[in-house]
Amino acid sequence: MTRRRLGRTNLAVSAISLGTVEIGMSYGIAAEGAARPPAEGEAARLLHRALDLGVNFVDTARAYGESEAIIGRALKSRRREFVLCSKVLSYQGENLGASELRERVTGSVHASLRALQTDAIDIMMIHSAPTEVIRCGGLTGILEDLRQAGCFRFIGASVYGEEAALAAIESGCFDCLQIAYSVLDRRPEARVLPAAVEKDVGLVARSVLLKGALTYRCRFLPEELRPLREAAERLAQAAGVGVEGLPEIAYRYVLGREVPQTVLVGTGDAAELEAAVRYAGREPLDAAILERLRAIAVENENHLNPGTWPVKG
Repeated sequence: MTRRRLGRTNLAVSAISLGTVEIGMSYGIAAEGAARPPAEGEAARLLHRALDLGVNFVDTARAYGESEAIIGRALKSRRREFVLCSKVLSYQGENLGASELRERVTGSVHASLRALQTDAIDIMMIHSAPTEVIRCGGLTGILEDLRQAGCFRFIGASVYGEEAALAAIESGCFDCLQIAYSVLDRRPEARVLPAAVEKDVGLVARSVLLKGALTYRCRFLPEELRPLREAAERLAQAAGVGVEGLPEIAYRYVLGREVPQTVLVGTGDAAELEAAVRYAGREPLDAAILERLRAIAVENENHLNPGTWPVKG
């Protein structure tokens, strides 16, 4: 597995990384026969298989159900083999005073340490960090104190949209960011990716499969998301594959760039992870295919953010 330097953290991370939301809770586009989170034994086998394949970056969060606890129980004996990233909520909108915010954040971080059964986490991110929280700096100051206390080594943020990403990069407070980036959501290419390279901020890509829209599950998107389904189908045609071949195109598109340095595979299925590892070992997409893919766009930006998708009743 190719490893890349994750910006100024200097951590050497595998090009493919494991996102663990699906081992802790239900997630993704509903489809007939869609699996629930795997049983813990199966999840443990997935985690060990990831390390055996050379995947050395494992991403989780306090908000991912039982994910942290499952990782802690499964991988405690192999802790030195992987880079561990978790997240704390921003608590935005709860109108917490400074002391209460510090108490909540500190409690969350220590709960993560206990669940993960580790003395220190490599990267602690602010989960879904909004621009206002990034610019305020209060939460970042609390995290810096916890970093100094040895709870984790580096500070990061998972962000949505260009404004939050650029604010985090420009602040100088964040060592790495997790951003949404895919062959359909190419918005980071214009400003975010170059800014991260200039400031030496590491980048982790998520939503490479757009919550399953860039897989055969695009067929199960609701009618309100028909333009997204049609765009996915056009991508498959442009690449000369069926919708079953979309995942390979999606991963190879993002992996073909200098940044992000690692691409999250959010799955509870070892076969899906193994497939992504195979894709990472293949040549970059050729220029003609890239040109055809980049000609396909989704006009409604809300269709590129699963958080704005219609919720089934």
